[in-house]
Amino acid sequence: MFDVTSGLGRLAHAPANHPAVKPAKVGVLLANLGTPDGYDYWSMRRYLNEFLSDKRVVDLPDWKWQPILQGIILTFRPSKSGANYKSIWNEELNESPLLTITKQQTSAIRESLEAIYGDRVVVDFCMRYGNPSTPSKVRAMVEAGCEKILFFPLYPHYAGATSATANDAFFRALATEKRQPSARTVAEYFEHPLYIKALAQSVTEAYAKLDHKPDALVTSYHGMPQRYLMEGDPYHCQCMKTTRLLREALGWEKGSIDVSFQSVFGREVWLKPYTVEHVAELAKAGKKRIAVMAPAFSADCIETLEEIKGEICEAFLHAGGESFTYIPCLNAEPAHVTALTAVIRDNLGGWLA
Repeated sequence: MFDVTSGLGRLAHAPANHPAVKPAKVGVLLANLGTPDGYDYWSMRRYLNEFLSDKRVVDLPDWKWQPILQGIILTFRPSKSGANYKSIWNEELNESPLLTITKQQTSAIRESLEAIYGDRVVVDFCMRYGNPSTPSKVRAMVEAGCEKILFFPLYPHYAGATSATANDAFFRALATEKRQPSARTVAEYFEHPLYIKALAQSVTEAYAKLDHKPDALVTSYHGMPQRYLMEGDPYHCQCMKTTRLLREALGWEKGSIDVSFQSVFGREVWLKPYTVEHVAELAKAGKKRIAVMAPAFSADCIETLEEIKGEICEAFLHAGGESFTYIPCLNAEPAHVTALTAVIRDNLGGWLA
């Protein structure tokens, strides 16, 4: 295809004024939820407006929801959320921990894939909300010569408000491209053996550092309205299976790991039990030492670093608990990078040898 005598970018037999063509590559685009650009009022307002205006997140009709969002929520919530972000902000790099960790994950995965495929792959990341945006990264990959793109939402479990909305943004971005690349999306990997192995390893390593084994381990998943489960969203079932597989990988007895759900929003009934209430009940029942982990998050973020280590920990201690251990997300740990790389390789089948 290429005329090697005239350098890359020149097609053989093409006229002199033909647009430059880059060697074909395969793009791997990782995607996470998102992050505000800062914790100031206006940065938080822009971020929350984009997030809470997503129909996958809040599926109320605009006539009912937007007056509440624009008139009440976005007037007061940016200040409160900004204070929460400030408490965990990476001041050195002036970015949220989620952005810092996603960069680390991307770098590690890029190194792993380049060792396998060489320069035939382009690895990058985007955010569903905030920056870097999905459209900007799709555009960059097309400009880099990616004729195929594997889009990987970094959510172990499928949910309409996470995986689906990330895919929506990806497909909308593809719709604007003149030369649209072939595309694949990566499905949820909640039961992948290497993911489960990485979770089990994180528990074993965390427990090895403690003087006393916790009385209970709680797997806290991000919540969703109960209604979504009844409408066919598989998230709840996948969370339950992950915890079961984790317990089996650890060799623990049935009932030794609890499942709960956090981040309840609004008046609607969400998946139960609620983590903040469940940990208090554990303390009152005499379980004075507990550990909490968040398997549904691929990277530590506001929901883990501020909510679990802050609000949920306080609820446990206030109810009489004595020792609260948070087991970090898998982040850029080698075992996690190995698992994610394996998932990517499975999904590149037929595209790259």
